[in-house]
Amino acid sequence: MPPPGGRRASVNRNSSKNPFEPRFIFSQIVAMQCFHYVILGFLFQVNYVIFGTSITLDRVFSDKYLRIWTLVGWADTFAVLLASLVGSVLLAVIVEKSKKCLDFSVTLFMIHFILCTFYNGLPSTWDWYIAHILGTILMVLFGEYLCSRRELDDIPLLQL
Repeated sequence: MPPPGGRRASVNRNSSKNPFEPRFIFSQIVAMQCFHYVILGFLFQVNYVIFGTSITLDRVFSDKYLRIWTLVGWADTFAVLLASLVGSVLLAVIVEKSKKCLDFSVTLFMIHFILCTFYNGLPSTWDWYIAHILGTILMVLFGEYLCSRRELDDIPLLQL
C-alpha cells in the first residue's frame, strides 16, 4: 500500500552500501601522495648510498636525472617503478577497493605531473613519461590484483 499522499518513498540504494564521502576520499588521496614521496625519497637515499648520486628535489620533481641511457638514470627509473609497486601495496591497505585502484593511481601520477610542471616546467624527455606511465600501469595492475585478493579473503568467524 502506498504511503499517504500517494507518493512512494524513494529508496537510495547507495546510501548504506557506498556513501559518497569527499573528505574520506581526499584524505586517501593525500595519504597516497605523501607515502609515494616518502617511498621515493627513501629509494633515492638508497641510490645515494649505492651509486653516490646527489640528493635534491630535482630527482623527484624534474626530468633532469631520469635518463634510461645512463646507469644512474636506470637507478632512478628503477626507484620510480619500485615506488609504484610499493604504492600498489598501499592501495590495498588505504583504498581497499579494486575498482578504485585505477582512479587513485592515475590521480596520484597526475598530481605528481602537475607538481613537476610547477617545479621545473613540463618534462621534456620521453624517458620521464615512459617511466611514469609504466609506473602507473604497474600500480594499477598490481594494486587491483592485491585489492581483489583482499576482497575475496574469507571473513574470519569466531570459533565457539
